[in-house]
Amino acid sequence: MSAFSLTKTRFLHGTWEGVLHAQSSGAPPDIRVTLHDQPVADVTVTAMTPETQAPGLHWLLRVPVPPEAVGDGVQTFLIVDAAAQEVLESFSLIAGEALGDDIRAEVDLLRAELDMLKRAFRRHCLETS
Repeated sequence: MSAFSLTKTRFLHGTWEGVLHAQSSGAPPDIRVTLHDQPVADVTVTAMTPETQAPGLHWLLRVPVPPEAVGDGVQTFLIVDAAAQEVLESFSLIAGEALGDDIRAEVDLLRAELDMLKRAFRRHCLETS
């Protein structure tokens, strides 16, 4: 079991950010981020020591999205505690045709459900008046 938990804070300007929380103080975490089983470069883990937090218990994790990850399909990043060999978090990018098909299918399903509800509501109004 990992000695760390990870909470996403934001995904902005091509960089995923989160805060690592340690169960107890100690050495900085050994974090590995992979995309298609290949390591992602330039991942940083920076200690956070605001006055309200004990030093050594919180770290800022920054994962830059490499340009080769932006394209058609689904790209899934895994954030792993290397010491415990446990996945702490993952995030995905979906773009291109894969996204278009999913959105169109979802909109079609929502339209069908809305039409069904409209018919049922109109029938209910006719029956109760």
